[in-house]
Amino acid sequence: MKSFFGNVSLLALVGALVAGAAGIADAGTIKIGFNAPLTGFAAADGLSAKIGAQLAVDQANAEGGINGVQIELVVYDDQASPKNSMTIANKLIGQDKVNIGISGSYSGATRAAAGVYQAAGIPFISAYAVHPDITRAGDYVFRTSFVGEVQGRAGAKLVGEILGKKKVVLIVLKNDFGKSLANGFKEVASQFGITVVGEYEYGIKDRQFGPIVSKVKADAPDAIYATGYFFTAGPLVNQLRAAGVTVPVIGQEGYDSQKFIDIAGPAAEGVIITTSLDRDSKSPETRDFISAFEKIAGYKADMVAASGHTAAMVAIAAMRKAGAHDPVAIRDAIAAISLQASTGKISFNTLGEVRKDVQVQVVKDGQWRHYSVISDDKLLAPPEM
Repeated sequence: MKSFFGNVSLLALVGALVAGAAGIADAGTIKIGFNAPLTGFAAADGLSAKIGAQLAVDQANAEGGINGVQIELVVYDDQASPKNSMTIANKLIGQDKVNIGISGSYSGATRAAAGVYQAAGIPFISAYAVHPDITRAGDYVFRTSFVGEVQGRAGAKLVGEILGKKKVVLIVLKNDFGKSLANGFKEVASQFGITVVGEYEYGIKDRQFGPIVSKVKADAPDAIYATGYFFTAGPLVNQLRAAGVTVPVIGQEGYDSQKFIDIAGPAAEGVIITTSLDRDSKSPETRDFISAFEKIAGYKADMVAASGHTAAMVAIAAMRKAGAHDPVAIRDAIAAISLQASTGKISFNTLGEVRKDVQVQVVKDGQWRHYSVISDDKLLAPPEM
């Protein structure tokens, strides 16, 4: 079991005490709390995560819910704000009496909410936020996607071993997401014969990358490892290609949206990413998810949607096993779970970090397609403490 040693604010502790009988749902439904950015700069990701989670709930309800009781997804917009997510977590626990919480948000908002859930003793799942301190909030907190450093290490293996590129430039988004990925990449780069010949940072509001592009051209790398989201990566890749930089660009799950391809246009062709969703998977769980999501959403499935779906599947499977009203039993059921989900086979280590393969996708003919799978238990081992 993990110990609770995170920095939980006074507000989180007070909220947890006020919650009182948190986790005891209203008689009519079993409630899953869900915070996500539904407005603001991250709204596209929040919407995908919400639709994915709601799909899992609807599918479970069509099968009889949990022991015959229907499930309700209680959703609030956190705008990717830590302050908002903390307030929402207190509301979900104290007012809505949720049995479990899920974050469909970014790292800052997820870290803030995690402390509130831990203090209240209510299980909480991070669907895709990458910061390592999220699960360190305590033993009620889990993550169904990769911690940033793990995916960064997978990126180094992809670049150095699978692609055989040795002279690499890093372009790093200056936030928890971007830096953790870059740190993981650099941690193991030498193991795969990689030399980092340049490293450049940019901000989340940046869309013009002329100075960075000029430096990359001067560095003449064999490949570029660039962290970011679809809305930053699209302009970056477009400008690199427009300047005549033709070497492979390797990204990660932040690119994983059809919106990246729409923004980058023809320049997206050939971009390779590490992620959680394989569009060409033969797994029935993945194929069924993609088909159902695209029918409901009206756009192509992405990693964030699959991660929201996976987190909700884990929550529902745990409550079906443990019963919905005992948070300790739910927590223990999550910790022991082995589940085939839309993002692969899910299990957790002692810190609540997921253990699963990394999917590699490439843009081909304007769509994300299968490239390879990275299965390496040692390289992909998440932190244990």
